[in-house]
Amino acid sequence: MEEHIYLDNAATSFPKPDVVHDTVRDFYSKNGVNPGRTGCDLALNAEHMIHGTRKRLSAFFNKSLTDAGVEKDPNRLVFTMNATMSLNLIINGMVGPGDHVVTTMVEHNSVIRPVNHKVKDGAEATFVAPDAEGYVDPEEIRKAIKKNTTLVIVNHGSNVTGVVQDLKAIGAVCKEEAVPFAVDAAQTAGVLPIDMAECNIGFVSFTGHKGLLAPTGTGGICVADDAEIKGSIYGGTGVRSAVPYHLDEFPYRLEAGTLNLAGIAGLSAGLDWLEQRGLENIHKHEIGLLGMLQDGLSEIEGVTIWGTKNLQRRVATTSVTVENFDAQDVGTILDVDYNIQTRTGLHCAPLIHEHHGTTPRGTVRFSIGPFNTEAHIETAIRAVAEIAADRAA
Repeated sequence: MEEHIYLDNAATSFPKPDVVHDTVRDFYSKNGVNPGRTGCDLALNAEHMIHGTRKRLSAFFNKSLTDAGVEKDPNRLVFTMNATMSLNLIINGMVGPGDHVVTTMVEHNSVIRPVNHKVKDGAEATFVAPDAEGYVDPEEIRKAIKKNTTLVIVNHGSNVTGVVQDLKAIGAVCKEEAVPFAVDAAQTAGVLPIDMAECNIGFVSFTGHKGLLAPTGTGGICVADDAEIKGSIYGGTGVRSAVPYHLDEFPYRLEAGTLNLAGIAGLSAGLDWLEQRGLENIHKHEIGLLGMLQDGLSEIEGVTIWGTKNLQRRVATTSVTVENFDAQDVGTILDVDYNIQTRTGLHCAPLIHEHHGTTPRGTVRFSIGPFNTEAHIETAIRAVAEIAADRAA
């Protein structure tokens, strides 16, 4: 069977490193019990792995504190099922009736929809527009802030065009205006360094199954030590069971029920793999391939690349259309005729497509991962060229 060329890493990274598969299988087969619910050795092993992963991720998102010898409270690293759940917990915990939230048109529906539901229930929202290339001016964030603004929430890396926002500049605005700052790092956690203390970030929402190379069903929130948030999920914690209300201390404030033990073990293994190779080295490889892809696609008549072509402040994602072809049809041809997997449509981010003028049908998205090669990119360019050559038919 011909090799499948996977260029949909913005949806989920694939393949995963072998160490992730091996760790999930090995740990779950030997310690697959409920952590924190009993004092047996197996449960203690599971709890030790989970707490160790909390500590590592806390340090991962707070390098400046780690370098200064300051240990961030690891219990404020809260595990969830995915970034969508994390973002819901943040928005539900920070925005109520009469409050105002500032966000952007670059956002994924994981932010747009929860915010819209808050507006439906009596809150206000401002969606700040980016410039023509997709970058948000931090001063536009400042202009949108009101007296009743309780949260600024921004997508770090666009899952449509790969644009990366300036977290340090936006964080500085939020600090000056005394408004909590939350970041959707679904596309950048494990891809680009994120330093919460340096960027004045109160909350980082992340998923495990993309840049962190973990199994699906993993994610979390890293909460700054001085950030306040209300809990909005209640249930079992395995400790202090006689208390009639959900516990207020972290991680329980934002965690309830049994955690994804196998997934968290895989998340730890994915972090091992990334740190051994270095985020900078992996990103350099991916961006190099993105540049090659953009250069090749730019030379094809009838192909339009949407958003910035600048390789600075980017993740390795780009979106294109082919003249006289529906984006979905291009994606189907790439899959069926060339064994190339991409993603087509609006990518759960309708506002940025409205901004770029690619609604209602959307674009074909190519997103590159650590296991892609120059041969993959050459094949993709050739395939699009052959499709575009038939556009007048």
